[in-house]
Amino acid sequence: MIVFFLNDEKIRSELPPSTIVLDFLRRRKRLTGTREGCREGDCGACAVLVGRLAGDVVQYRAVNSCLLLLGDVHGAHLITIEGLNRSVPSPVQRAIVEHGATQCGFCTPGMIVSLTAFLLNARDCGDEEEAMAALDGNVCRCTGYAAILRAVRDICRNEASIETDGDRTRSLIRSGILPECVSGMAGRLRKIREAGTVAEESGPGLRTVVAGGTDFLARERERPLEGPLVLLSRREGLKGVAVEGSHCRIGAATTVSELLESAVLRTVLPGIERALERFASTPVRNRATVGGNIVNASPAGDLTVLFLALGASVVLTARESRGLPLEDFFRGYKKLDLREDEIVSFLTFPVPSKTARFHFEKVSKRARVDIASASSAIQIEAGDDGVVASATLSAGGVGPVPLVLSRASEFLRGRRIHAETAREAGRIARSEISPIDDVRGSAEYKALLLDRLVRAHFSALFPDRIEGKDLA
Repeated sequence: MIVFFLNDEKIRSELPPSTIVLDFLRRRKRLTGTREGCREGDCGACAVLVGRLAGDVVQYRAVNSCLLLLGDVHGAHLITIEGLNRSVPSPVQRAIVEHGATQCGFCTPGMIVSLTAFLLNARDCGDEEEAMAALDGNVCRCTGYAAILRAVRDICRNEASIETDGDRTRSLIRSGILPECVSGMAGRLRKIREAGTVAEESGPGLRTVVAGGTDFLARERERPLEGPLVLLSRREGLKGVAVEGSHCRIGAATTVSELLESAVLRTVLPGIERALERFASTPVRNRATVGGNIVNASPAGDLTVLFLALGASVVLTARESRGLPLEDFFRGYKKLDLREDEIVSFLTFPVPSKTARFHFEKVSKRARVDIASASSAIQIEAGDDGVVASATLSAGGVGPVPLVLSRASEFLRGRRIHAETAREAGRIARSEISPIDDVRGSAEYKALLLDRLVRAHFSALFPDRIEGKDLA
């Protein structure tokens, strides 16, 4: 039995946990305000709010219902556009209408959901840039972005005074942005939790293990899931970021959004949010997990490239646990050193020293919601004399697996930082890769691109020693 709240209704469902939430909403509940668009998590038309217990409060996030399984909303509060509708338009809806930002209207429900999530979670509800970033997963097919921007500015101006340090939820209910059913939801969800969680499926056949599902469900959207279903997103023991001794430990079910919000990670890796913000879009980051990004084994996996440069290892768990350097986890294209009974439970990496510097670069056809043509990361430590004590370079999108550029990394150690060092590191990096021609660029283009990315690391990290013009 899957138990959750849908708007103001308590739902008890015996449907398979593998049921897609978008299909449940539209076909079972006839809540067709949630639109069916790309079914790949790219357009945001099917966005809904999912609220989960976080201590004594319910935390709501915008997610794509086309990439959400019904089993994953057990014990949660699901709010659709119908749940946000009042007898009169909310301030968000009113701004959209008054500025002519509806156009054909197909994408509008998802945008209203995303903007409502912004008002729930924003550091500053008057920050227009943060509000527009909340719409990074919503596509307007009518190219009505100028009107949408005006509506967003209006929302930020009018809602800038929303309580951010106290009871923000109550403030949003009073202003008509949230429905009254949100009040007291924490207690209702706690009762579901106390009654027990949904047991994972068992039975014959090869089990299907799903974490965030943002890639897996997009690829398998036309084929029903077969075999027992294991939902890792429900395992609280696989979440969180913590420093344990000399290492940082990240649970495999930790989402990219949770990484972005982690004070621990920002302390360990200052500026890491600039790299993580390049990952997909807000609704996808709210579901995509660290373990899922690694196990997906994409040659261009953003998190994988990032953590390779940090010297990370994965902890694999079945009846027993074993650790493995992340670079040894990949045996070939989409091939992993992972047994059928194992899952990735944690990722660990040594806490960088205070003098270490880290940088990530990614080039793609779109700034967001796109796979890298090539990407690279570096962790480097140099003394006051400019001599490199240690360096690890990684790259993605330029071979069958994401990889550590071992020869380029070795070359850097003991070298003095200047333009020629960066250029030679780029040349060596090009000799270590095996790109192919595909829709993201030719092999020649990707090799040249990686060379430039390596140089970009040095101009970004050592502007006092290298100017960009010196690397041309």
